[in-house]
Amino acid sequence: MRSDIQPFERSFSSKEVAEEAGIATPTVRKYGQILERNGYVFLKEGDRRIFVQSDIEALIALRDTDKPLDDTAKEIAQQQKERLEGFSETEIAVADTYENLPQDPNHLKEILSYLANELAATREMNVQVINDMTDLKTTVSRLKQDHHDLSSNISNSAQKTQTRIDKLSEQEKIHYETLLEQEKQKSDYLQKELQNLREEMKKEWLSQNDFNKRLEKAIQKPKDKWDWIFSIFGKKGS
Repeated sequence: MRSDIQPFERSFSSKEVAEEAGIATPTVRKYGQILERNGYVFLKEGDRRIFVQSDIEALIALRDTDKPLDDTAKEIAQQQKERLEGFSETEIAVADTYENLPQDPNHLKEILSYLANELAATREMNVQVINDMTDLKTTVSRLKQDHHDLSSNISNSAQKTQTRIDKLSEQEKIHYETLLEQEKQKSDYLQKELQNLREEMKKEWLSQNDFNKRLEKAIQKPKDKWDWIFSIFGKKGS
């Protein structure tokens, strides 16, 4: 328990501490973790650290050290321990809080004014936190929508691509079957032409063979000149 914090002592947010110490807000958290790891005690509200002026001075000392951070943090924690023990030895018990309220109206007015300012600052901070949370929710919702749209676009694109592929495959199949049918028709036509050519050649061969036979007979049994000539062409002399 921190006994060195004075009544009505001002507290600082992490952002204010970062500005006071001249460091980044993430560094405030980092230094706070290092200090706690080495025995330093912060006033806390739940898991949230509440900083006072002495805490800012500890962070500045950690910022400006030339030694390893843990070594400096141990020294700071030891100094805090000694200071807290000194406060415990000289602690004054207060029987009734109301008896310790300042009697001077001006002093009391200053205290009430300070409390009002602190309350206003706290409310302002709460409003800012609420706004930040709203913005965060909006951003998360937008990211979810973007992810959904992107997934839908990818799915639609993939479906369209597959449809095009199927269509091209079908067209290629039809084209191949058409070419195959054309080649088959050409083959059938060529077969018929070849068969006709063979039959014509056969007829021509038979005709030539018959002519050769008649010529051979005419040569072997010659008659008169005209009978021989006519016999070649299959005619008789008149």
